[in-house]
Amino acid sequence: MRLSRPRLSATAALVVAALGIPTYHHLAEGDAHAARVPAASTDQAAETSTADPLPVPSASPAGSATVQPRPQLPAHLPGLGPKTLARIPANARQVFVVTGEAKDSSSSQAVLWQRVDGGWRRGEVWAAHNGYRGWTDKHYVGDLHSPIGVFGLTDAGGRLADPGTELPYHRSGAFSVSGTGFEGESLAGSFDYVIALNYNRQPGTSPMDGTKPMGPSRGGGIWIHVDHGGPTHACISLSKAHMKQLLRMLNPADRPVAVLGDAASLTR
Repeated sequence: MRLSRPRLSATAALVVAALGIPTYHHLAEGDAHAARVPAASTDQAAETSTADPLPVPSASPAGSATVQPRPQLPAHLPGLGPKTLARIPANARQVFVVTGEAKDSSSSQAVLWQRVDGGWRRGEVWAAHNGYRGWTDKHYVGDLHSPIGVFGLTDAGGRLADPGTELPYHRSGAFSVSGTGFEGESLAGSFDYVIALNYNRQPGTSPMDGTKPMGPSRGGGIWIHVDHGGPTHACISLSKAHMKQLLRMLNPADRPVAVLGDAASLTR
C-alpha cells in the first residue's frame, strides 16, 4: 500500500522557515556591543510568500551605531604665547608647564604635556610652589624669585633610591637638608627626589654639580624637588607622590623641558 507523501500546512511551513539557517546583519565595526540580528533568507521568503509573513526583526542601519568621536588634541600648548613657544625645541615631546598664579605669587600649578598624534595630550594638574617672591625674567642669587623661561630636564638625583626614572639618577646622602622654611615648616626630606632645571648649569652632570656658566651671581642649583609645604628660594616643589610620578614619566628620548613663569608672562 503506497502512502501519500505528507504535505506541510502553511503554518508548519512557517515554523520550518523560522528554524532555518538565518543570515546576519552586523552593526558598525568598532562597536564593543555589536549584535547579530537574524533576517529571513531568500529561500525562506519564497516558501512563505503564500502565507501571512512572519515579522522579521530589523537590523539597525550600520550608520546608526553611536561612535564616540576621537578627542581633538590641541596643536599648540595652551596658555603659551608665540615668544614662549619659540623657545621650546622642535624635538621636545614632553613639556612640563609650571604656571604661577601671579607675578608675585609663590603658588602655582604644574602639568606634563605629551606630544602624540600631531597634538598635545595633557596630564594631571598638580599643585606646586615656586619662589617666595614669585617670578623674574632675570634671576640673581638670593632674589627669592623663580626664573621665567624654558629649561631642559636632563638629570635627576636624590637622597632616596631611584624610583624608576629613565633620567640619569645620582643618589647621595649629600642631598640631605635641614632647618625650616619661610612659614616655619620643616625642610627635611625636600631633596629626597630632585630634577635639575638646566638654568645656569652644565647639562649631563649630577644636580649637585656646581658649574655655573653664567657666573655665580646669576644663581644656580634650581631644582624641581619634594614640597615642604611653603614657598621656595627659587625652586619648584611638588608633593612627594607627584615627584615620583614625574620622575617615572620623563623620558630622555622625548627631550623633556620645563616651561616656567606666571600666567601673564607665559602668554607673551
